[in-house]
Amino acid sequence: MSRRTRMIAIALCAVAAGLAARPASHAQAGAPPAQQPLAAARFEFGGDAAQVPAKFVGELVFLPVRVNQSQPSLFELDSTAAVSSADPGHVAELGVADLKGPVLNLSGVDISLASLAAIADKDFGTRVGRAYEGTLGTDIFAGVVIGVNYARQTVQLYDPASFQYSGRGKSLPLTFSGGMPVVQAKFSMGGRKPVDGSFVVNTALDASLAISDKFAQAHRLFSSHMKTIPEMNPQLSGGQGAVAARLDEFHLGPYTVEQPLAVFSSGSLPADSDPRIAGEIGAGLLRRFTVIFDFPRQEMILDSNSDFREEDHEDMSGMSIVASGPGLRRFEVDQVRKGTPAADGGIEKGDVIAGVDEEAAADLSLQDLRELFRQVGQKYKLLIERNGKSITLTMQMRRLI
Repeated sequence: MSRRTRMIAIALCAVAAGLAARPASHAQAGAPPAQQPLAAARFEFGGDAAQVPAKFVGELVFLPVRVNQSQPSLFELDSTAAVSSADPGHVAELGVADLKGPVLNLSGVDISLASLAAIADKDFGTRVGRAYEGTLGTDIFAGVVIGVNYARQTVQLYDPASFQYSGRGKSLPLTFSGGMPVVQAKFSMGGRKPVDGSFVVNTALDASLAISDKFAQAHRLFSSHMKTIPEMNPQLSGGQGAVAARLDEFHLGPYTVEQPLAVFSSGSLPADSDPRIAGEIGAGLLRRFTVIFDFPRQEMILDSNSDFREEDHEDMSGMSIVASGPGLRRFEVDQVRKGTPAADGGIEKGDVIAGVDEEAAADLSLQDLRELFRQVGQKYKLLIERNGKSITLTMQMRRLI
């Protein structure tokens, strides 16, 4: 058996080991059986690596993809999606008639799949602020080595048969639950001793950390003096309630992240049925590293970057905003928490943010707004549309946790 064949066989076993047990998600419905063939990559000019011009929305990673030489789309890189998929409506717009045996054309490399699932994500645009076009899932991760440089906002793809890492980064072993990558970590909070847990690594989660409320209760992590705030991230709360808190430390291999934000969710998380799983590590924490996902060798390599010691900033407004309308540039207030800058400023649920200071909201993105509201001490003049009238309110950011 050749080295390349061995690598592919290892990856296939890793993905197949629990694929069928994974709970349904936007990229799980209609998923093929675990025996699905892996992605096969062919690099240009007989090479073994390619750099792809990625687009980052916050810390979420999107890669330009052509399906069978179609017009380019932006597919989200999702290390927890069981299969790669495309939005059915978008596929129709592209004129791609058959999703069986497609070739995904990326810069410098073509990736062949057994099939590309047609799956919609109706809430994606409202919560991310850009239209959903597709997902690159674990079938891609299993077929190529993927390096994400969060500081430089670039992505590299490598042939696993020839990939050799020679940097200063540290290797962490990966296991798999339902086809999703899992690492061991430990964390402390409330001045207590560190707790060990297994965490799913989720590149499509914009938060730093999500911890299962069930795990927190089992380990009695909360104390009466601990500061928490309600969390309104729809990606995590699922309408069932969640709270955010600061951990003392989070230890990932040899790296220690000080005071990261964690969301404790009572809703379901990936691999929730696996009793080993404490929660998820999201892109909000991964952004501190260059991350190399080497599924064939069952390892993840982390190399800290210049953002490693940056503080996690919560959204200090105290309101949740969703995007809608043409170009997803209509920003409606979905929720307002009592005792927060938004509530103090007179903002109400259902208000539409039409401008910030002297800038029209239509010139901003949802991510732009969220970044503004993470700036400590900043005071903003908001133009609000309410019941057909325009009013001006002010809101000053302050730490909530």
